[in-house]
Amino acid sequence: MSMQHMREKTGFFLGPILFISILLMPLPQGMKPEALKVAAVTVLMAVWWITEAIPLPATSLLPIALFPLLGVMKSKAATAPYANHLIYLFMGGFFIAVTMEKWNLHKRVAMHIVNLVGTSPGRLILGFMIATAFLSMWVSNTATAMMMVPIGLAVIKKANEDSANADPGSGSALSANFGVALMLGIAYSASIGGVATIIGTPPNVVMVSMLDKMYGQSISFFDWMLFGVPLATVMIALAWFLLTKILFSFKGDVLAGGKEYIHAELARLGKTTPEEKKILIIGGFVCAFWIFRGFLNIPALKYVHDATIGILGAGLLFITPTNFNEQKFLLDWKTAVKIPWDIILLFGGGLALANGFSKSGLAVWLATQLTGLQGTNMLMFIGIVVVMVVFLTEITSNTATATLLVPIMGSAAVALGIHPFGPIIAGCVSASFAFMLPVATPPNAVVFGSGCLTIPQMAKAGIWLNIIGSLIVTAAIVYGVPLIWGIDLSQLPAWALAAQ
Repeated sequence: MSMQHMREKTGFFLGPILFISILLMPLPQGMKPEALKVAAVTVLMAVWWITEAIPLPATSLLPIALFPLLGVMKSKAATAPYANHLIYLFMGGFFIAVTMEKWNLHKRVAMHIVNLVGTSPGRLILGFMIATAFLSMWVSNTATAMMMVPIGLAVIKKANEDSANADPGSGSALSANFGVALMLGIAYSASIGGVATIIGTPPNVVMVSMLDKMYGQSISFFDWMLFGVPLATVMIALAWFLLTKILFSFKGDVLAGGKEYIHAELARLGKTTPEEKKILIIGGFVCAFWIFRGFLNIPALKYVHDATIGILGAGLLFITPTNFNEQKFLLDWKTAVKIPWDIILLFGGGLALANGFSKSGLAVWLATQLTGLQGTNMLMFIGIVVVMVVFLTEITSNTATATLLVPIMGSAAVALGIHPFGPIIAGCVSASFAFMLPVATPPNAVVFGSGCLTIPQMAKAGIWLNIIGSLIVTAAIVYGVPLIWGIDLSQLPAWALAAQ
């Protein structure tokens, strides 16, 4: 029996055992009966999410059944979080992404970015990383990695062929480290790029949606980019330098076949098609509306939210024809159903848990139990959270981890007397920064499956990026958030206390 099967089997039985045990235990002092029931459901979901005993989205549906059955809340209240408006923001982003994939626009964008950056070995890797990170801001990191890896493999194959025929003293002979650095660069930039936008990675949406649900506080698309884009840019630069200059430095300053391959791929794609131009126009409109909505002082738009814009963009894709006589449009339902519905259910499950924490009084009870944290240095606390999550998500789902941590981090913030944004952002952003193992993220698994590198090579680079990422994320939150958003993280706002 494999380790994965053993973990699934153990979790399958351990979850219900702990669930029943918590329900039967004496009620802790100061805890309401409903809070104990929510705690039992949370532990059951945590075990099944971490061990993947049953599919993650199936676990995410448990609150719909268990909260009403246990008398925590009515069915209407239990199901409401699964229709949260921010879920539709992500759904709109998904629809735009699958449309790009359908018409191969994402590949054209990637190839142009790679060609623009340059085709020497170091520049080629940087180009791949920038292209991957940019696409991951809008398209799922898994889809981005799956598209970029075959292109990278073709470049590596061409480089190896040309290198084998090159004169060792000519500067064209390339070492094997080039392939390792390129593949790891694709994997890491797919994860890093998603941090730059709200829709780029599921933990970001978990964070924003739960802040809205728990505290009524919203972070706009543009406000998040002010924080996320600089963070992702710094991490991409550091990852590139670490991979190409320190850990997997390579000989050869000329990649003879690289330029020809990129140009051949662009030639094969041909001229930009009418469909691609229409998608670019609609996508550009949506992105511009997301970014500049907060600056548009138009009374008619006062009810418009980022989710409104996302669904509007998706609607435009459904009604923009490619051949009106044959009733063919940019996006059809056959393509639309390919969006990751499992992630959407996972969001709903997380929001349902957060709702349970709030309505049952579990959040207040947790805050009371965590009063021992008072006096703890904020920088130290956020740093500990970041490191803990970075290494925890090496073996667990980053979305599930973020979902479980947000309510706890909110209670910890109240106990510490600090702004909830600090620990909550720390728990969610760091969930995207696991780089050591193939199982840590889908991009890591995709790249490992290429056969170009070993687990020790991935771990060698990953441990350093985990450490560097932990330091950068901690600094970005503690020093960057107050500077960019003008908030004092050391002070507990009244709205956070009132929400408990």
